[in-house]
Amino acid sequence: MVVLSFFLLGFVLIAIQTTFFHYFPHWLGRPDLCFILVVFSGYKFSWLPGLLLAFLLGWLMDVTSGVFPGTYLLLVLTVFSIVKFLSQNSAVRENVFQIPLVGVSYFIVQCLFYLFFSITQPGTLPSWSWSRIVQETLILLVASIPCFVFFNWMYEKMTTRRLASRRLRRSGGNRFR
Repeated sequence: MVVLSFFLLGFVLIAIQTTFFHYFPHWLGRPDLCFILVVFSGYKFSWLPGLLLAFLLGWLMDVTSGVFPGTYLLLVLTVFSIVKFLSQNSAVRENVFQIPLVGVSYFIVQCLFYLFFSITQPGTLPSWSWSRIVQETLILLVASIPCFVFFNWMYEKMTTRRLASRRLRRSGGNRFR
């Protein structure tokens, strides 16, 4: 139920990202909200539900705005796997490094994919601009703060409600004793 709810949220975020954000001026930025949701799912979900969510969101982004088929799906699955691995084996509280890891992973993935496409498709990419990549990363960091707050609130609301309903079913009998 939680994965389905986050998939529907991801569907809405992708719709917003692919329609409304293109009307924003370029200097204001167009943050990748789906990327933020994938990083969040790497922190909160276990492997199988998280991979399913990442796969579905990556596939949706590939269908709606992918130029080279399969690249966004590969990007999302790679980011989820790396974030999941780093969050499982970390001694630091997750709140401390959630937002910085979003920026670092976005920056590194952008660099790696630009390198990959410059080798495989040499004439199709625009020229590399460090200032543009740093600007996009900073915009993503700023956008990830309210997104993480909302995603955490939604996740806590859904998991505590589900646990509360299970407790009521298990107790059975007279609740007023």
